[in-house]
Amino acid sequence: MDSYGRILHKLQTFVNRYYKRQLIKGVFLFLFFGGLLLLFVGALEYFLWLNPGMRTLLLWLGVLLEGFLLFRYVAMPALYLFRLRKGLSYKEGSRIIGRHFSDVSDKLYNLLELAENQEKTELLLASIEQRSQDLIKIPFQRAINMKEGYRYARYT
Repeated sequence: MDSYGRILHKLQTFVNRYYKRQLIKGVFLFLFFGGLLLLFVGALEYFLWLNPGMRTLLLWLGVLLEGFLLFRYVAMPALYLFRLRKGLSYKEGSRIIGRHFSDVSDKLYNLLELAENQEKTELLLASIEQRSQDLIKIPFQRAINMKEGYRYARYT
């Protein structure tokens, strides 16, 4: 079961990397939408010469929208990353990895299914060990391209 433990460790590393990319992407989108909102509110105030009541309303709408954006794009991925909320399961991660690596496809998912079996017979343990040995060489982290997260930097 040592190989299976290493597979689980690699899966956990994959999930962490997945949420790091989501967090990086979220920070850039938060900054972009925040700047866009600031420009929109500034232009609205400049062209319409709003009264103080309307300016106050715009301020609070902006604060609420910024709070939502902060929660949606930054706080949620951070909660998942630090495991304060239940996020991507190993099976969901295995599907993402399977889409990226054609030679893995369903092998990883089937391995996780076998490991969940309650009856740990010798044959089952040997099968888990063999499948783990086959998958140990595959770098799961490469299924996540961190540059995709930085791609949103150009908008900010």
